[in-house]
Amino acid sequence: MQRNVIDLKVYDSKDFPAYLPKLTSLYEDLFNGGKGFRAKLIWMMSDALSLPPKCEHLLAQTIEFIHNASLLHDDLVDRSHLRRGKTTAWLKYTPEYAVLAGDYLLARVMVNLSSHGNIKLVQYTSEVISDLLEGEWLQDSVVGDFFVSLEQLDRIHNLKTASLFKWCLRAPFIALERYDKDLHGILEEMGTLLGQLFQRSDDLLDYNIRNYESKAILGDLKSGYLNSFGAFACEGLDRQQINHVIRSKDLDAFYNGIGGREVFEQKVKDFDMANEKLIGLYFHHSERLKKYLIPSEEKLITYLNPLTDLLYWRKKTSD
Repeated sequence: MQRNVIDLKVYDSKDFPAYLPKLTSLYEDLFNGGKGFRAKLIWMMSDALSLPPKCEHLLAQTIEFIHNASLLHDDLVDRSHLRRGKTTAWLKYTPEYAVLAGDYLLARVMVNLSSHGNIKLVQYTSEVISDLLEGEWLQDSVVGDFFVSLEQLDRIHNLKTASLFKWCLRAPFIALERYDKDLHGILEEMGTLLGQLFQRSDDLLDYNIRNYESKAILGDLKSGYLNSFGAFACEGLDRQQINHVIRSKDLDAFYNGIGGREVFEQKVKDFDMANEKLIGLYFHHSERLKKYLIPSEEKLITYLNPLTDLLYWRKKTSD
């Protein structure tokens, strides 16, 4: 079973006003070039649960709209210059257009979901959007805080990153009007873990660990943001050591700031080991999920189990 993200068209030009050509151009730039992973996750869920095609399209469209709206806003807040190798929307089209474009996407989400007629789905989606915004506020508040804890960052990532993964797992069941509280508790836990693993892996890229995407090195640190691995590596450092870390212009300087290259490599091993425990917990919940699936839906487990390799270890997996 293979399916390209290009096969899962998540937006249509008629979704945007034809009389606003600049807005249409902005969306073309934004939606082209992304991996569409969250839409693929919706497809996995939909395929296993036999969702009607119209509903599958709606959910895939919804998550891509929300995700891309968050990127528009995040890039402006962070003053990022590149997104997916291209000039960010706020630089290319002005900050005002980036804000309006993101707001419009979120408005379309509510309009489109309302047509589905499931008020619980609309409510849950509204809560996720609220979580994203709260997470952005909290993340902005820790920029420049080089004593931020991993626990503080986990809370932010649960709101910003994991909320979308949780939505991908729960929304298809809600659309099917399957509201079992224990089922959704399991899906909530699995989505939280996937989001946390993805974010922690993404933060490792900043230190050139499994950086197959060739992400800019120390980009977060140079922006004044100590990400999850940075917080883990710097835990227990004194003010003088932290000041050295802050001034790091390259990885060698960062190694020296935390005690040398060997210390850094051990920190990576310890970080991986801590996240292996999260992966084990994810598989525990995956086993629990089987109880709530009918025989024809059990292939969902075969879709979900490889995601930890894909999201944390960045291994390629078959579609």
